[in-house]
Amino acid sequence: MPQQTQFDPSSILSSLFEKAQDAIFAMSSCIPCGPSASSLKLNGRNFQIIKLLGEGGFSFVYLVKDESSGRLFALKKIRCSYGSESFREAMQEIEATKRFRSPFIIQIFDSCVTQDDPASSTLLGNLPGADSDGPGGANAGGKVIYLFLPFYEKGNLQDAINAHLIRGTRFGEREILELFLGTCKAVKEMHTYRLPNVGAQRSRSSLGEHPGMVIPDRSEDEGQNLIGGQEEDEEDQATGSYPPKPYMGANGKGKGVDRSDQEPEIGQGSDQGEGGEMIPYAHRDIKPGNVMIADDGRTPILMDFGSTIKARVPIKSRREAVAHQDMAAERSSMPYRAPELFDVKTDVELTESVDIWSLGCTLFAMAYLHSPFETPATVEQGGSIALAVMNGSFKFPTDGTDPYSEALRDIIRKCIQVDSSQRPDIHQVIRLTEAALRGVS
Repeated sequence: MPQQTQFDPSSILSSLFEKAQDAIFAMSSCIPCGPSASSLKLNGRNFQIIKLLGEGGFSFVYLVKDESSGRLFALKKIRCSYGSESFREAMQEIEATKRFRSPFIIQIFDSCVTQDDPASSTLLGNLPGADSDGPGGANAGGKVIYLFLPFYEKGNLQDAINAHLIRGTRFGEREILELFLGTCKAVKEMHTYRLPNVGAQRSRSSLGEHPGMVIPDRSEDEGQNLIGGQEEDEEDQATGSYPPKPYMGANGKGKGVDRSDQEPEIGQGSDQGEGGEMIPYAHRDIKPGNVMIADDGRTPILMDFGSTIKARVPIKSRREAVAHQDMAAERSSMPYRAPELFDVKTDVELTESVDIWSLGCTLFAMAYLHSPFETPATVEQGGSIALAVMNGSFKFPTDGTDPYSEALRDIIRKCIQVDSSQRPDIHQVIRLTEAALRGVS
């Protein structure tokens, strides 16, 4: 006789209560915060929650202010259960973000994990509180992961696109190409990633430091630090990396547990090979909303690495094809998703060329203020974006209003090729963009 699933009414009510709290905070985020605004303590520092910046399936991003220095940060909050799929995905996002070093890739200043305690929440959302992991705890196993990220006042490329739509203006061609070139340089860091030197990692580990990120044991009351110790760059020391480097414990050693028993991401696995070996990674969700604009207004910053995996994935069975197709449907935005991810075939290899397609769509969106496959036919008339993508059906303006050069349009055409083997690699895209920039007066 099949075993019946036992439902826990208290856990269901707790989950509904948590969602209601975040919904209330989302509605109230436009209200200026006064002295009574919510605050939280993480990694030994007190932060004031100012407002909600954005939200996703399991995450919220808040604007917070360090009460001691007055500096502003974007604080990403991810709620999940320890050991769950969402917890593993959050860990992989942190690892992926810290793996790539580039002025065009967002940094994680710090991160920590706390016990998710609904009893300590306010109308402005859950805050870290007392543990409730014990037997019969109200939220046993529930965790909240916090990521400290830079705050960019200018927002992202999608915000800029929306502003142009409202004002009836558009980007200048040089502005587009400079922002696109920086985004391509960020992608190049991923597509040409090389394993770090193994000897250096072992030397660092012998000093009690851990390459990459580890899951911690219980730390101080304010939360548990997630990031294993990393060597501070001289630049970090000179500029005062902020918030401070992760808590390392009284003996100077990182606190962590072995993660070797956790299952790898589909098609991913752990890094293998000798130091210096190139292992390309694919972002898989490049779009205007994932490219921030730095405060200088000219530097793009690629962010949101939750969909990142090793780029070259051989698909050997129908099961693997369906798994990658489902993963892409969940994590890769439809208007910027490569056609081979809509209908994954067997006996093929998915590669980093999926990002080249997305770059082409992003460049089109910057020029014409919408993705190439979100036209009136697909948005207003019930057309299929997926069908348009798989057919590569897009058009440039033909009414004589297109102010951009043939060189810019040529980059888009070369990137948005249904046959992935016909797309240029990231080095070629960069050369094409630099040539187009030289042609702009």
